[in-house]
Amino acid sequence: MATTTRRRAKPAENAAPEPTQEELLHYYKEMLLIRRFEEKAGQLYGMGLIGGFCHLYIGQEAVVVGMQASQLPGDSVITSYRDHGHMLACGMEAKGVMAELTGRAGGYSKGKGGSMHMFSREKNFYGGHGIVAAQTPIGTGLAFAHKYKKDGCVDVCYLGDGAVNQGQVYESFNMAALWKLPVIYVIENNKYAMGTSQQRASAGELYLRGSAYGIPGKQVNGMDVLEVKKAADEAVAYVRGGNGPMILEMKTYRYRGHSMSDPAKYRTKEEVNKMRSEYDCIDHLKATLFAKGYADEESLKIIDRDVKAIVTEAADFATTSPEPDAAELWTDILVEA
Repeated sequence: MATTTRRRAKPAENAAPEPTQEELLHYYKEMLLIRRFEEKAGQLYGMGLIGGFCHLYIGQEAVVVGMQASQLPGDSVITSYRDHGHMLACGMEAKGVMAELTGRAGGYSKGKGGSMHMFSREKNFYGGHGIVAAQTPIGTGLAFAHKYKKDGCVDVCYLGDGAVNQGQVYESFNMAALWKLPVIYVIENNKYAMGTSQQRASAGELYLRGSAYGIPGKQVNGMDVLEVKKAADEAVAYVRGGNGPMILEMKTYRYRGHSMSDPAKYRTKEEVNKMRSEYDCIDHLKATLFAKGYADEESLKIIDRDVKAIVTEAADFATTSPEPDAAELWTDILVEA
């Protein structure tokens, strides 16, 4: 589904060991958790229990699960408004994420942030940003902080295909390249920036957008968690090794509209069904597990039941947790250093 071409400085390519049964089952459960969580979020939105904007990650689960599998404690993550999957992959609890979606006090931002503005300093997750591409210079700043502190960590900054035409993205690329900052820019190319196809809006290949700055780029099949993990391992080793930034363009696909209010009439049902039936990341990994003899239908049903129980508990918590007190309007305005 994708090519794997690089430009200029070449990251080291070390043969990675085959993923173990435990690792593959972990990837499967993580992707399934994101899928079931997002499906439930869509239901709650339809019931009027989630207000404002709500951008679902259904279809793109392999990207963040594969990337997160290559990161170490201390590495930072920042993304755009399609962020629920990233939070879960970072280890944030489903209850706290769902409660934030419903605007309750038990949410990660105490019900004040909603879908697009959640943070967890404990998990080194820095948002959730509602302005297109706004996270890119902030992610670059996080990478600067890692280098300044000499903590050996990297920042993973996610942005969409619609964000790559923003000027602040290239200002960030320039600084990151000049100062050899430890940042991986992950372009989640799901083919549509809101309702406009990437082919109509962006000239050239997105993974080459950093070539003017000497930033190597790679295009990856973002519908295959093992391909993502392999590319992530290479990128993390390159960036953590002090070589500066790298770009990974993940060729992925979202099954739902841009947000819950989007009927997605700019594409055909046949296109969506084809992607679901032929390229679904969860089904692909399921087939791999079966082929290797690592799982059968019954063992995966047990995982599904466990995941559904987590999501059900999260939904119950999110609908019973109290709303934030009015006094919370005056809290969290300043952070003491």
